[in-house]
Amino acid sequence: MPKALGYARVSTEEQASEGVSLAAQAERIRAYCQLARLDLVDILAEEGVSAGKPLAERKEGARLLQLVDGQEVTHVVALKLDRLFRDAIDCLTVVRDWDRAGIALHLVDQGGQAINTQSAMGRFFLTIMAGVAEMERNLIGERTKLALRYKRQNGKVYGPEPYGFRRVDEDLVPVPEELQALALMRSLRAKGKSYRQIAAELRRQKVPTKTGGRWEAMTVKKILDRAAVPR
Repeated sequence: MPKALGYARVSTEEQASEGVSLAAQAERIRAYCQLARLDLVDILAEEGVSAGKPLAERKEGARLLQLVDGQEVTHVVALKLDRLFRDAIDCLTVVRDWDRAGIALHLVDQGGQAINTQSAMGRFFLTIMAGVAEMERNLIGERTKLALRYKRQNGKVYGPEPYGFRRVDEDLVPVPEELQALALMRSLRAKGKSYRQIAAELRRQKVPTKTGGRWEAMTVKKILDRAAVPR
């Protein structure tokens, strides 16, 4: 019976989602392997790992690639495409190498159906689905950017609380003392002062940081890089 290796992954925000949990993915992978008559030797599971991280840079992902390269398994099984790969290029590059080495990828539920790259039709469907997934990811990114731009321009919370403002529900309310300190940072920077020199001046004037810590050059740089007064 051909040997198979399962792979499951959740990012932090997905861990409690129905149908996405590691346990749910493992159950579907086991059931699939039983029906496909594959000898499932192990399921590599990663918790709290973003899909944006390449497979080779994940702990269990690197182990999967090592086992596949060593020909210890000839089949890789995952619930969906996005459990394994960050984008279409990543997917198609890895699967092309696997195909040349005689390694088949099985996706248990990709668009409501199973995909097996052992066949030409399976590889074709994988190419199509990878492109669709990439388009969906890009559309989500565009919508997110538009939403953030709207919030930023209308004084709404759009991320970590920026220096110079405090969060009140969904609104950003100006903090005069912080805005004065921000103006000082900008003024000193415009005069050619280094981030280290600006941090030293803020410490000399006993200007408090947002978190109560010590002013450092990197802190000043991050504030000035991210500072944008909502309009």
